[in-house]
Amino acid sequence: MTRTKVRHLRRAALPALAAVTAAGTAAAVLILSGTGASAAEAPVNLGTAANFSVLAGSTVTNTGPSFLAQSLGVHPGNAAPGFPPGVVAGEVHLGDAVALQAKNDLTTAYNDAAGRTPFTILPAELGGTTLTPGVYRIGAAQLTGTLTLNTQGDPAAVFIFQIESTLITAANSSVVFINGASPCNVYWQVGSSATLGTGTEFVGNILAQASITMNTAAILQGRALAQTGAVTLDTNTITQPICLEPTGTPTGTPTGTPTGQPTGTPTGQPTGTPTGQPTGTPTGQPTGTPTGTPTGQPTGTPTATPTGQPTGSPTGTPTGQPTGSPTGTPTGQPTRTPTGYPTPSRTALPVTGGDDGAARLPLLTGIGGIALTTGVALLVLYRRRTSES
Repeated sequence: MTRTKVRHLRRAALPALAAVTAAGTAAAVLILSGTGASAAEAPVNLGTAANFSVLAGSTVTNTGPSFLAQSLGVHPGNAAPGFPPGVVAGEVHLGDAVALQAKNDLTTAYNDAAGRTPFTILPAELGGTTLTPGVYRIGAAQLTGTLTLNTQGDPAAVFIFQIESTLITAANSSVVFINGASPCNVYWQVGSSATLGTGTEFVGNILAQASITMNTAAILQGRALAQTGAVTLDTNTITQPICLEPTGTPTGTPTGTPTGQPTGTPTGQPTGTPTGQPTGTPTGQPTGTPTGTPTGQPTGTPTATPTGQPTGSPTGTPTGQPTGSPTGTPTGQPTRTPTGYPTPSRTALPVTGGDDGAARLPLLTGIGGIALTTGVALLVLYRRRTSES
């Protein structure tokens, strides 16, 4: 074969080679994007195991101040050393009937997740990958860096990872959501054991056949549920995953007729205007004090005249004596004429006979009486003054 023919053959093969390469790349992208996975996968029912942050078959051991947002359970084992200092916000069930029921529900959930089909096969390394909702199968899963889960705006989107052997994350690796998040609908079904590296921030429900180990400061938003082996903790935090409700408006028209009677008590306030008149007599007294000052003056003139006379006489006798002594000196002369003595008459008696002496006797007698009377009066006045002084 000549060189010219070889060159012609190479030129003819290049378009075919490019087409094969492009087809292979498209197939790889198809697998990683999850377009072959189911777009409407139902969640895995955990039953009563959903009440536990940690479930183990043999034991749960803890170092440091770990925190469990939900309950802790062990069955058939009955030991959980390291609590405290670890804190369990829920209940602790060691080898009892509650732990047994949760373990049975875990087995049912494990088998459900392992049997989901169809699935998309992924390579071992999950770091640097973005996945959409669906079911994925991996031989032995390794996470180095960040795995991104794109829910495509559906908060109820379901991710199921079927891992045949182990799940191991490198230190400080993480699982993150974009376009909405519902950590409770992420399930890691692990055929043997799972190990979260130091400082890893992981999301989802780990359903391990054997054991689960969380290295120092690893954080899990979900649950660590081991069927037969132990769960080992070291200063870890396990928070309860939140299930978000789908958004949007339902379409279609519901069919059928509701049955039964409504229950409960109506709420709200009645509307409209009451009719009719109130009955009965109001009871009680008004309360409060009137306020304000009356204004204006009374008008009109009182009419009618009081009638009748006062009746009754004053009663009682005045008591006490006048006090004090008269002051001053009487002036003037008494004008009263003493009584008790005959007043002489100045009328001359007729003279009888010729004897002048006999004729003057009555006159002298009258003069003497006047003098005597005057003297007596002066004597009485003198005594009064003497007694008053």
